[in-house]
Amino acid sequence: MGIETVLLIVNEKSLDEILNLEWNNLYQMMEKGALRHIRPEKFTGLPRPFDIDCEAEILDWMDTVGKREGTVKQVLLSIEDGEEGLLQFMQFASPGNWECWEARTYLYLDVALDREITDRNDLYSSETWDEVVKKLTNLPEEEFAEKVCIDWMDRRKQLGETLDEKEDPKIIPTYEAHTRNSKQLVHAITKWKNNPDCIGIIGREHLEASQWGHGDYNLTNYLNR
Repeated sequence: MGIETVLLIVNEKSLDEILNLEWNNLYQMMEKGALRHIRPEKFTGLPRPFDIDCEAEILDWMDTVGKREGTVKQVLLSIEDGEEGLLQFMQFASPGNWECWEARTYLYLDVALDREITDRNDLYSSETWDEVVKKLTNLPEEEFAEKVCIDWMDRRKQLGETLDEKEDPKIIPTYEAHTRNSKQLVHAITKWKNNPDCIGIIGREHLEASQWGHGDYNLTNYLNR
């Protein structure tokens, strides 16, 4: 399994409610599952962690910080790794996300932008994602999925690899995965851009939380605004 690219959709109203709660009160309420009403309704067609899993992750992280005085935001600003906590709370305030192996993300963005994504910096740059959002918002999901699969098959041909499922049993599962992932990317971006309460945070698995997001929505900038 490879590293995953993540588009995390966050409901800012839900996040603001969390950040304005008293730190110790939030911990007690999270222990009891008493904050689930704050979590936004899940977007259809997009995955997200179960409530209980999110709560467990948050409580484990808060245990490393300990009891503090002040609001959640004040505490996050006062500690060294506040962005990590912010990312945890953003995941709780998320109606859904898109996750995909990074190696496959190159293919999807190549097709979306009709150019080659040259390296990891290009893959995660704000300029790249601004253009991807423009290209894919409200685009028919089937249309993009078809383009991705045709491009993928053309690449296999150029490399002299077979497209015969009898010779390579992984052909069909891979084709289905590309179809599913590319349709879900369009779906996620469209849901994000058509919901004014939502923002999109781009990151990758194992990346420091301080490096998630772009511009005003970079987690360090978001925390300090």
